[in-house]
Amino acid sequence: MRVKETAKIKVLVVDDHPVVRVGISTIIDTQPDMTVVADTGSGEEAIALFREHQPDLTVMDLRLESMGGVACIRKIRDEFPEARFVVLTTYRGDEDIHQALEAGASSYVIKGMPRQLLLDALRRVHRGERFLPPPVTDALASRNPDTALTAREREVLALLARGKCNKEIAAALGIAEITVRCHLSEIFQRLNVTDRTQAVIAAAQRGLVHL
Repeated sequence: MRVKETAKIKVLVVDDHPVVRVGISTIIDTQPDMTVVADTGSGEEAIALFREHQPDLTVMDLRLESMGGVACIRKIRDEFPEARFVVLTTYRGDEDIHQALEAGASSYVIKGMPRQLLLDALRRVHRGERFLPPPVTDALASRNPDTALTAREREVLALLARGKCNKEIAAALGIAEITVRCHLSEIFQRLNVTDRTQAVIAAAQRGLVHL
């Protein structure tokens, strides 16, 4: 973890890869109008650092060591409703994007995009704007709200993606096997698939599960 104080635009960087975190911080620190006040790979530590430094912006990955990025955004915004987030992640599924924006992110940038795009996103979000690059808006536009899964269906799907059979899913969730079968039938219909393997593949592509 690194910490420093400044009067510039203060940025908190949250990413679970130390090398990536250093790279992002270096890009930001070379800008004359902004600086990184702290960085971490932990969602829990991100919350503590946000409380301590109350940065103007937070660059948030969705995949973290423990608490996920979406949950971290929600927890911080519960305490600091004006907190502003730029998501920077490898996840490009429409459901990933939807969940991040619903949690309160103002921008969603996919790793591998030009670094100037990240800097533009940071400056525009700092001005109070929302910034979504074309590939992100295209993915979001493809999302069909009618295919959204319930919380329980997501739990079933997550266990399915881990290779659990119906009996194991039922035991893990404390429900009957017939209920699991009903949930799977609904999941297959909403994902427009016909079997378990197709369901996992479709869910991974959309960001409903991460393998």
